[in-house]
Order: sequence, then C-alpha cells, then structure tokens
Amino acid sequence: MPSGSTCPAARPGLSAYADMWRQRQLEGRVPWMVRLRAPVAGREAGAVVGTSSYLNASVPDSRLEIGATAFTPAVWGSGVNTDAKLQLLAYAFDEIGAGQVQFVTDVRNRRSQLAIARLSARYEGTLRRYQKRTDGTVRDSVLFSVIAEEWPVVREGLLERLRSAPMASVARAGETTNASK
Repeated sequence: MPSGSTCPAARPGLSAYADMWRQRQLEGRVPWMVRLRAPVAGREAGAVVGTSSYLNASVPDSRLEIGATAFTPAVWGSGVNTDAKLQLLAYAFDEIGAGQVQFVTDVRNRRSQLAIARLSARYEGTLRRYQKRTDGTVRDSVLFSVIAEEWPVVREGLLERLRSAPMASVARAGETTNASK
C-alpha cells in the first residue's frame, strides 16, 4: 500500500491490515497489491485478489526476494500468480537491474514450492533453522532463484504458460487484449 493511502474505515479488520502493511514497509518490504485487469473466477476487473512483495533486498549484491505472496483461493490455478510473478520479475531484472531474484518458502508449504518451481526458478537448497514462524517455532526454508542470465528463457516460458492459461483474457507484459482495452 503506497504511503499516504487511506483505507475505508467501514470494513472490519481493514485498518489492522493497513497497519500491518505499513509495518512491513518499515521492515524493508515493498508490497505490491495484485488487481485483476479483466474478470477472472467470478471476480470483476479491478478486484484486489492478492499481494506479493519485494523483500530482503541487497543493493550491493544486486539481489532481492519475491515473497509474502497470498491470493484468494478463487484465483488459484488461473494464471494470476504466474502473471504477477512475470511482472515482478520483469521489473526486478529489466528496470532495477537485479542479478538474482530469490523465492524462499516454508519447507512445509509444498503448494508454494510447486508454484515457484513452475515459474522455472531453480531449487538452490534448504536453509535449516532459517527463521521464526509467527507462532514462535523455527522453520527450515526452501530457497529457489532466477539469475539475470536465465531471465530471457524464464520470461519466454512464463509468457508461453500464460498464453495457454485459463485467464487468457488478462493482458500481460507487452500485450493487450480486447478485455483490457
């Protein structure tokens, strides 16, 4: 949520959610809200269906992480995550000049690991006792990455996946569709 944004107070829990986002920004996370460009899974164009963030950036090392991703289950498997990750990867490599983009997930979150692997990110290993969960337990984390040299092939693979995705009516980087005009 950009600085200075306001949230309607009428929605229960929204104020606490906005406060959480502001705190995450103070921790160095750059959250991105994911809105639909066209209707998907019964959701209208413009609907907010999830979030993903840049985090743990290391400017001297030309590295950052994409994570803290959550989508409404209605859009799971629709291509929305693939499209969002394509946009985030494109911005990281093409605009920021990242040399590496990492994806880190809880070792127990097999669904996320499979989704990350489908992005063509390479499995780098398992980081033992990497970080604390919100409940205070310590987790092992699975690390994946895409490096700048792999990005052109990864981009083409993601574009090809999106061309055949159920949400084919959603415009992607460099493309327009009748639904998005």
